[in-house]
Amino acid sequence: MNKLARLRSGLAQLRLSECAVAPGRCPYCGPTLFVRLNLRSSGLRCARCSAGVVQLSMGWALREEIGSLAALDVCELSARGALAAYLRSNARTAATSEYFPDVPRGTMRGGVRVEDVQDLTYADASFDLVTHTEVLEHVPDDARALTELRRVLRPHGIMLFTVPMHAGTRTVERARMQDGVIEHLLEPVYHTDPLQPAGILAFRDYGSDVLDRVRAAGFSEARILPPAKRLARMGGRAIIRARKAIS
Repeated sequence: MNKLARLRSGLAQLRLSECAVAPGRCPYCGPTLFVRLNLRSSGLRCARCSAGVVQLSMGWALREEIGSLAALDVCELSARGALAAYLRSNARTAATSEYFPDVPRGTMRGGVRVEDVQDLTYADASFDLVTHTEVLEHVPDDARALTELRRVLRPHGIMLFTVPMHAGTRTVERARMQDGVIEHLLEPVYHTDPLQPAGILAFRDYGSDVLDRVRAAGFSEARILPPAKRLARMGGRAIIRARKAIS
């Protein structure tokens, strides 16, 4: 996202009565100021790199769970933002991408690789680490997506990701694909996305049984990491960590 787009995004969220500024440390750019644009969790931003709560949470998880990325080949399911920039700068290689339904997967659009997580074009065992934030809830077939992510990981490779989670244990399916047509099971909910002005449909609301879905796809050691202590006062997000099981 360029500087003008960042400014527009920030202004759209600004609520003057809810604004606050506090010093802190960003996992991507170090000492910084955190700016709260509103009281929603999405309203917090690093003043230097514009990382929000989800990306800040992922950044600290990378530092605490993975450490150095210098010897790792990494796949991230976004080409935008502080996380993708950090991976490109610090990993041995970083494959970043976006999903555009009208563009063939594996091709480029505006200098960005296009991939569909349900049918990735990467070869088997291409990566040591895969990361994704707020993706799976928008994927019609998340079981197929998780299987694909396991496929492209090397033996003992690690996956770190976030999804919005409610307090319950059971995942609630909101919509499904039937013969190429979306069937709504509940009132449609759309999440904001800078690449899709109309928003992006949420197919499900995950509960803690997301770990069962991850294990069913062939991952082991699947667990939910609590928000980083550094983000305790910022409404940090939980991270799901899993390792590729070797049969």
